[in-house]
Amino acid sequence: MVDNRYATALVIGSVLSLLATVYLSVAVGTQHWYQYNSPPGPVKQKDVNVTELREDFINGEFGEKAVYRPMFLLNGTLGLWWRCIQVPAPGQSHWFKEPDPKTKMQCVSFTLPQQFITKFITKYDSDNDKDLLRTYLWRCQFLLPLVSLALVFLSGLVGVCACLCRSFTPTLGVGVLHLLAGLCSLGSVCCFLAGVDLLHQVYPPPDGVEGSLGWSLYLALISFPLQMMAAALFMWAARSHRKNYTRMTAYRVA
Repeated sequence: MVDNRYATALVIGSVLSLLATVYLSVAVGTQHWYQYNSPPGPVKQKDVNVTELREDFINGEFGEKAVYRPMFLLNGTLGLWWRCIQVPAPGQSHWFKEPDPKTKMQCVSFTLPQQFITKFITKYDSDNDKDLLRTYLWRCQFLLPLVSLALVFLSGLVGVCACLCRSFTPTLGVGVLHLLAGLCSLGSVCCFLAGVDLLHQVYPPPDGVEGSLGWSLYLALISFPLQMMAAALFMWAARSHRKNYTRMTAYRVA
């Protein structure tokens, strides 16, 4: 027999876990982790050819310079698996002009080999200039959310098994798995922010280009406290129920 307090804690923890999973899944699948706002003045003075930038961005050989230069100049956005730029609608001028509402977003996904590509300290790729810190930060920022989602899925399986076995003990394991999942979510956000900061040291944005955090990153950040609260509820319910059960057993024996 489960006390109403523990049952309520399990229900609230399950709802928080579901919300965190939804938020993190949406964050991983969207491209608004970081966005650039390029005013027309600096770009127009450089006579940037939008068509050339777009071709290099979409069909050109993958490289950090080819990826981030169009993003800096064309109001790009960056995600864990996507990179996007804003280009004029078909029929408009190939040269960048004043901002026009008739623009469309063009996105390209990072392939799995591109996610594991080695980063470099300088703009010139050289085997002697490998940036291992930025390389592993980039790899962790997209691996950790997947690990977090996998841990939540595993905790769900453990919870189902606990219901089938009519045992409250596995709930403690569910709480621990949610705790680890929350740490992975937080680690992903930290790795992403650190990686972007190091990226701007190697490829500084042009003058006038401003960067800001996107709503996808905030969704991933929100999932961290939700997972931690769910973990706390599960662990409290399991531990309190075990103490209560032990006292009841001792009382009956006595």
